[in-house]
Amino acid sequence: MNRFKASKFRHTEARLPRREAWISGIRAGSVPSCGSHVKASCRWIAFSAEAAGVLGIVPLECQDGGKRTISQLCCHSDVVTDFDFSPFDQLLLATGSADETVKMWRLPEGGQDIPSGAGLTLGPGGAPVDTLQFHPTADAVLASGAGKRVTVWDLGQQQPLTVLDSHGDQLQSLTWKRDGHLLGTSCKDKKLRIFDPRAGPAASQSVLGHDNNKDSRLLWMGSSDCLISVGFSQMREREVKLWDTRRLSGATLTMALDISPGVTIPLYDADTGLLVLAGKGENLLYCFEVAPAQPALTQVTQCRTEGSTRGLGAVPRLALDVMACEVLRVLQLTDTALVPISYVVPRKSVQEFHEDLFPDCTGMLPATDAQGWWAGDSQQVGRVSLHPARRPTETFTSPIIAGTVPTNAGHTDIDTGHTDTDTGHTDAEHSEASGYSSPSSLASPGSAATSLSASTGASSGFASSPSQKSLQSILGPSSRFRHTQGRVLHRDLHLSNLRGLSLTTPGESDGFCANLQRVALPLLSAGGQITVLELSKPGRLPDVAVPTIQNGVAVADLTWDPFDPRRLAVAGEDAKIRLWRIPEGGLQETLQEPEAVLRGHTEKIYSIRFHPTASDLLVSSSYDMTVRIWELSTGQEVLCLQGHTDQIFSMAWSPDGKKLATVSKDGRIRIYEPRRSSQPQQEGPGPEGGRGARLVWVCGGDYILVSGFDSRSERRILLYRAQALSEGPLSVLGLDVAPSTLLPFYDEDTSVVFLTGKGDTRVFLYEVTPEPPYFLECNSFTSNEPHKGFVFLPKTACEVRDVEFARALRLGQSSLEPVAFHVPRVKKEYFQDDLYPPTRVWWEPALGAGAWLDGQDGQQRRASLRPADMVPVSEAPKEAPARKFVPASVYLEEKTDEQKKEELLSAMVARLGNRDDPLPQDSFEGVDEDEWD
Repeated sequence: MNRFKASKFRHTEARLPRREAWISGIRAGSVPSCGSHVKASCRWIAFSAEAAGVLGIVPLECQDGGKRTISQLCCHSDVVTDFDFSPFDQLLLATGSADETVKMWRLPEGGQDIPSGAGLTLGPGGAPVDTLQFHPTADAVLASGAGKRVTVWDLGQQQPLTVLDSHGDQLQSLTWKRDGHLLGTSCKDKKLRIFDPRAGPAASQSVLGHDNNKDSRLLWMGSSDCLISVGFSQMREREVKLWDTRRLSGATLTMALDISPGVTIPLYDADTGLLVLAGKGENLLYCFEVAPAQPALTQVTQCRTEGSTRGLGAVPRLALDVMACEVLRVLQLTDTALVPISYVVPRKSVQEFHEDLFPDCTGMLPATDAQGWWAGDSQQVGRVSLHPARRPTETFTSPIIAGTVPTNAGHTDIDTGHTDTDTGHTDAEHSEASGYSSPSSLASPGSAATSLSASTGASSGFASSPSQKSLQSILGPSSRFRHTQGRVLHRDLHLSNLRGLSLTTPGESDGFCANLQRVALPLLSAGGQITVLELSKPGRLPDVAVPTIQNGVAVADLTWDPFDPRRLAVAGEDAKIRLWRIPEGGLQETLQEPEAVLRGHTEKIYSIRFHPTASDLLVSSSYDMTVRIWELSTGQEVLCLQGHTDQIFSMAWSPDGKKLATVSKDGRIRIYEPRRSSQPQQEGPGPEGGRGARLVWVCGGDYILVSGFDSRSERRILLYRAQALSEGPLSVLGLDVAPSTLLPFYDEDTSVVFLTGKGDTRVFLYEVTPEPPYFLECNSFTSNEPHKGFVFLPKTACEVRDVEFARALRLGQSSLEPVAFHVPRVKKEYFQDDLYPPTRVWWEPALGAGAWLDGQDGQQRRASLRPADMVPVSEAPKEAPARKFVPASVYLEEKTDEQKKEELLSAMVARLGNRDDPLPQDSFEGVDEDEWD
C-alpha cells in the first residue's frame, strides 16, 4: 500500500451478528481434506455435514422473514472432500469425494425438494478427489485434483480436456487465474506450479513454495500476475507469501503469522484486495489488505469469534448489502452453527451508493463454453454494476445436466421440459430410447408436481382447466398420493419398555414380523428367544420377564402364516425351520416344543416366505444356495430350486402364486416356475453392488421392483418387466447413500411402494406406474430417531374414515409405535372409493397345498373396505360453486348525487324518529299561578 495514500478500507470493521442471525442447529463434519468446507452462491450455502458423504444445504437468505430450512444432500458413498458452486449457474454444485468420483447437482430454486440423484457423475478416477474449482470464464469447465494430477473436464461432453500430471506428490490446492488462461497448484513436494492447460500438460513454471510440506494453499489474485500462498515454514510457523509469475524465482513478500498447528484457510476478494485468514480449530480471523505492486500486506482488522472454525467461505459480491457498506461477508462454519461475519466500511451516509467501495464486479454470464475455450477463445466475462437500481436481472442455466437448456431472464424452470425443435422429441423420450431413465429426470416430475393441485377426475368433482393440462403436459404426471402424510399414532397405542431386543438379525430379514393380532420380536438372550405381544393390549410392559418362545438357536428370519394368525414360522441358524402355535389369547407361558420342525437345508437359512394364495406352503432360501418349498401339512420338502451361484439376498412370490423371483449376490435376478422346472425360467442383470438387495412384484405381477446398491454404494431402485428380465431395467432411480439395504413394501391396491432401511429415519414413497416415468414421487415420512425395523400391517388395519391407506409398526430402541399413512381430503365424511378399490381377501386361501402342487391355480376373492354407513365420494351430490364476486351490474347502476343525498337524509330521519310526534317537554304539566305567590 502506498504510504502517501490512505486506503479506503483502513477503517473496515468485522461485525459479528447476534445469535438470532446465526444458522444454528447443524452438525458440521471434521473431514481432513484440502477443501474449505463451506461454499456459497447467491442462492444457497453448502457445508460439510457430520455424516459421511453428506452435505448440508441451506438458503443464503431467509424467505419472507422466516427461518431457514436445513436440508441434507446425500452425495457420495464416502466422505465429501471438496465442492464448488458454478460462478454462472447459481444452482449448479460440483462435489468431489474419497470414493474417487465427481458429481454435479442442480439445487432447486426454492420450495422444492433437494435432489435425490446426481445429474452427472464423472469417474472413478483411480484416486480420491482432493480439490475442485470451476473455470472463471467458460461454462462447463471444471478442474479436479486427485492424487498427483489435475484433470480439466468438459462437463458437457463428460470427457477430460487435458490431464496435468507433472506433480511429484499429493496435490494440495489448485486455483484459476481470473482471465481463465493459467492454472496454479500447490503440492506436498513443497512446489508451486503454473500451467497453461491449452498449451500442454507440463508445468510452464515451478518454484519451491513453503519449507514445510504440511497443507498449503494457493490463490490467484484476480487477473493480475500475482499469487498468494499460505503454508508453514521449516520452524512450523504459519506464513503468507506473495508471488509474481513474471519473476517466480522467489517470493516477493513473506510474512509470518504465528505458531499454531491449525491449517490456514485463505479467502481473497480480487475487487477489494482484502484477504481473510482463519486457522482450523481456532477462533481468530485476520483481515489484510494486499497491495501486490509494493508489495505489501497491511492488517486491516481482526476479530475473535465464539466458536472454533471448522470451515470458511465467502459470499458472492452480488449478494452483499451494498447500501450498508458491506464490502465482504464470510461464513464461518463451527461445530453447531454457520456464523455470517460482515466486513463493513463506516460511512456517514448509508443512504447513498458508494462507487469507490463497490466498483463493477464480474457478472454471471459466461464468456464462452468449454469447446470454445479449448479452441482458444479468451473472451472475458462482462462486468456489472452493484448499484441496486442498475443491477442485472438476467440469469444463466447451464445445459450440462440432462433436461436443461441455457436460459436468460424471463424463463422459468418449466422450460426444462422443452421439446427439442430439431428432433421433435422430448428429453423423456431420449431417456426411454436409451433403455434407462436418469435419476434426475425421474425425480424432477415428482418433485415439481408436488406444487400443483392437479387432482382431477370424477371423484374430485372438478375438471382440469386448459392451463392445468398444459402444465401437466410439461411437468409430467403426478401421483394422487403426492401429499401423503405419515404420522405416529397416539402414545396410548404404543408398546413401550421393550427390553433385550435383538437388533442384529441378518440383513435378509425384516427384523420382526406382525399380523393384525400380534407381533413377534426376537430377543438378544441366548437360546433364540422370541417374545410375542398382543397388539390389542398396548401400553408399558412390566419390568419382570415375559413369557417367550424358546427357539433353541439364534433366529435368522421369522414370519406369520397369513391364513393362520396363530402359526409362526422361525428359521434358525442350525438350518432348521420350526413352526410354533400361539395359544388363543396370546402367549401366557414359555413355549419350548414347536409344532413341527422342517429339516432339509445343509447350511444356515436366509429367509422364509409363505405362499400368497395356497395354504400350508412355505418357501425358504439358504447358504447352500438352494430354494426349497415345503408342504406344512406333511412337514416334507416337495420342491428344490437350483441355479444360484452365490448368496441369495431376497425372494418373492408373484401375486398369483405361480412364479418365484430371487435376487442374489452374483448380480443376477431369476424367475422360477417351481412346478415346471427346478432351473430358472428367466435371468437378468441385477444391482451392481454386492452389499444386499430386495425385490417385490408390482403392477399386478407384470413388473419387478428391486432395491439395491450401485458400484459406488449409492442406494437405488430398479424396475424390470417380468417378461423381459434379460433386457435389463426399464428405469433406475438413485435415492441416497446409506449402509443399510432398502426394505420395500408394495401396496397392491394403490401401487405405492414404501422404502426404508434398518437404522434409517426416512421412509421413501413412490407410486409405481407401468408407463414412463415409472416412479412418481410422494411425500416421505421422517421420524425423530432411527428405527430398528419397519413392518407394514395388512390393509384391513387401516382406518378408512381418516383416509388412511397404509399402517405400519415402527420398532425403536425400546418401543413399538404404529404409523399411519393417510391422504388429505376435504370430504372425509364420504368413502374415498378412488383410493380404496376392492381389496384382496388375503386371509382366505384360494386352494390347498396339494391342489397347487397338482398344477391347479386359484384366485382369491375381493371385498370392499367401505363401511355400511358411508356413501362413496363418487356418489356424493355435486355442489354448485359459491359465487365469490359481485355481479358487474351492481357497479353499472350508478346513482346521481341527488339520489345519494336523499338516501342519506332519509336514513338520518329514520334514526331521529317521526318529526310530527310531540316533543317530550310538550307533555310536562306546569304549576298553578296562585302557587307563585
